Amino acid sequence: MSEGNSPSRYSFIARVPDKPGSLHKAAEIVKQYEGNINRIQFDRRIDPFIVFFEMTAGVEDYRKIIKDLDELGYLQTSLKPLSFLKMFVYLPHCPGALFEFLNYTTSCHANIAYIDFDDKGRHPERLTISLNLEENEAADRLLDALRSKYRIEVIEYDNSGAHLDDTVFYLRFAQSIRDLIGDSPDDFLLPLLGDINHIVQELMSLGESPKEVFESILTTGKSLKTTSGEHFYADVQHIIVNRDLDLFCFQPPCGGSIYLFSSPEEQVIVDTGYGIYYPDVQDMLCACNLLLPGKLSHIIVTHADADHCGATGFYHVPVLMHKGTQKIIGEANRAYGSRSEESILEEVYTRLIGLFSKFNPPENVLLFGEGQGKKVGLFPLIDRITIGNLQFQVLEGLGGHQYGQIYLFSEEAGLIFTADTVINFEHLTSARAAYSSLAAFLVTSVNVDSDIAKRERKSLFEIVTQNNLQLGKEGRPCLICGGHGPVSVLLEGKLVPYGTIEKYYATGSRIAPDPK
Repeated sequence: MSEGNSPSRYSFIARVPDKPGSLHKAAEIVKQYEGNINRIQFDRRIDPFIVFFEMTAGVEDYRKIIKDLDELGYLQTSLKPLSFLKMFVYLPHCPGALFEFLNYTTSCHANIAYIDFDDKGRHPERLTISLNLEENEAADRLLDALRSKYRIEVIEYDNSGAHLDDTVFYLRFAQSIRDLIGDSPDDFLLPLLGDINHIVQELMSLGESPKEVFESILTTGKSLKTTSGEHFYADVQHIIVNRDLDLFCFQPPCGGSIYLFSSPEEQVIVDTGYGIYYPDVQDMLCACNLLLPGKLSHIIVTHADADHCGATGFYHVPVLMHKGTQKIIGEANRAYGSRSEESILEEVYTRLIGLFSKFNPPENVLLFGEGQGKKVGLFPLIDRITIGNLQFQVLEGLGGHQYGQIYLFSEEAGLIFTADTVINFEHLTSARAAYSSLAAFLVTSVNVDSDIAKRERKSLFEIVTQNNLQLGKEGRPCLICGGHGPVSVLLEGKLVPYGTIEKYYATGSRIAPDPK
């Protein structure tokens, strides 16, 4: 094999006829040019025509395989929405009437999705038929031809893809993805469909329903889209840390909490939330009189998940993070640096959530230090930072939730930012809890190493308990600022929301007490 034809891994989508030997023919073409099939997935229950392939082949051999498949009509190269046409057709009661009618549909390459006729039924004079057509022009030609011959009544005519049935499931699913992320070219969507199919295949092997996987993916995107703009809202806590420093916690509809410190000298944000919420967050800060030009000095990112750092690129200030967080953002794989690094579930989920949430990575990145061997609990003390008049220890996580996750701890003020290792799940709203469960389902666990995550959580609680003892004489509990949910305190082993929680609504831009 020549150097220019050295093996590489490729993927393609085949659309094979629903008849015996079709898949065999496609495999024969791959074999003819010495391609090695690494992955194949076909499930009639999902789509009776679409087959996903991944293979290893030389570049020239791959071109020949694709060429032969295309000439055979087996290559899926387009995801243009099909036109859907449903109508009543009044046929004459005579031999050959249906045959003659079907000549028209066949000549326009229409795929029959549904047909119904019964001369003893409620409407013995009419035939009901639903068709999928590849081109809008074909639907118009068919209608013109039929009107010249038959009495017809069009019930539905749609070229957006919204009414397609499951005989073209992946085309319909692709259109749903387009609706969520905006119009995208086929050469972008086809590989994305292949990636989505791969996680469906993986979760099916774990006993999950493919329908639930597809629905969870779309629900994730829809949840973000339908809670932005005029439908955005947030839970808000305002905490006076000391005379010169205030802390605000904002819980958006989906994803992680956003924290903002405000002092006379500066503002600092800890985690920015999803990129899709950035305009809404700016409106909210304005409503809270916190959008002060030139006041924001920098952003601190606790870890690389999109719901914690997805909006960082919209802010033109330095962004402080762990080197592992920077690496994960660059690799676009939330499991990078962990034992789950090769998981296709983690890799594809990272890509999907980035698309749905409009992930915008930072450009001006500053990395935390490496530390000098000192620990707080289980965690290496890698740096110290000052926010307002407070100094925080920067603690390096052990990689349970994610490589590069950090914690911020101020013994003096009794403040600890626990990222996604400690979350007040019991006080998440049902809508937020349901959204959080989608990620857990699609990657099987949001922690890349659950055993380590449990050890980290235990150590953080020990740090909080010790800090409570130190602060006890002053009556100030250690405030736990979790990655999701409200700022809380630890009382008798349970997390309890601290202080007053108010509601912000985008409509009317107002702050109001939580009705609970």
